[in-house]
Amino acid sequence: MTIQHGLSVDVEDWFQVLNMAHVIDRAGWDEFELRCGDSTRRLLELFDRRGAKATFYFLGWIAERLPDLVRDVTAAGHEIGTHGYDHRVLPDLGQEGFREDLERTARILEELTGQRPRTFRACTWSIGEKTPWAVDELLRAGITLDSSIQPVRHPDYGVPGAPTTPYRIAGSEGAELLEFPPLTWDVLGRHLPVGGGGYLRLFPLAMLRAGLRQKTRLGVPGCLYLHPWEVDPDQPRQALGGLRGFRHYVNLRKTLSKLDTLLAQFQFTTMSAAIDQRGASWREKLPAYRAAELLA
Repeated sequence: MTIQHGLSVDVEDWFQVLNMAHVIDRAGWDEFELRCGDSTRRLLELFDRRGAKATFYFLGWIAERLPDLVRDVTAAGHEIGTHGYDHRVLPDLGQEGFREDLERTARILEELTGQRPRTFRACTWSIGEKTPWAVDELLRAGITLDSSIQPVRHPDYGVPGAPTTPYRIAGSEGAELLEFPPLTWDVLGRHLPVGGGGYLRLFPLAMLRAGLRQKTRLGVPGCLYLHPWEVDPDQPRQALGGLRGFRHYVNLRKTLSKLDTLLAQFQFTTMSAAIDQRGASWREKLPAYRAAELLA
């Protein structure tokens, strides 16, 4: 069968990313021009032209200020997911704070769309060994599909032993949700992350194609993700310095054209539809893990 891969957009603006946290005070966010509306609409136009659907993980903070953007994404037939309220990593929120954050954002998105979000992505992939309780909170909030666990080793995040294909993950009381990890290219015994906007901008397209083709051969969907600011090469520049500056600004002018090439070569749909395409019996046969053990 033809595999449709998952396509996702984390809707946040340039000044909200973790790389900016040491130079931009969160209390001053409202002083900046919101640019992600125009950037998101660029992505909507591209997706429409290529016949692709995507899941848009909205920050509640953005949804409050750009409600028409949420409505436009919904009207275009895309899925709305939650990215939390204001891009705080889960260890900083703590379990109770995360519970409140999830509910606050769910209320905002439900008021705008008429539907409570069922899919979630954590800020900076911050479900990991410090936050095994996150799975219980997601289940409590009605989340059925998560995409927050990076199966790689990274200085800021990652669970290197986690699977690189979709799986089930159970909370402390046995209830399960589906985990949809971002795309990797598994080669020579290593999981090479290739699915994000930064990798799209930095790596040759051949590496992303290799990851997507590998998942297709396995009969499972891969997950591609990016951010609106990655198609905004004219965004204000900050003196980030070193690796942080390089990661944020490298090849911003190439993002749209490279993404367009991938959309022309592979089929993409929402995160939920990518999982649902194989049917309930396939989902029931996915490997299952307990959060307390996988994230230990």
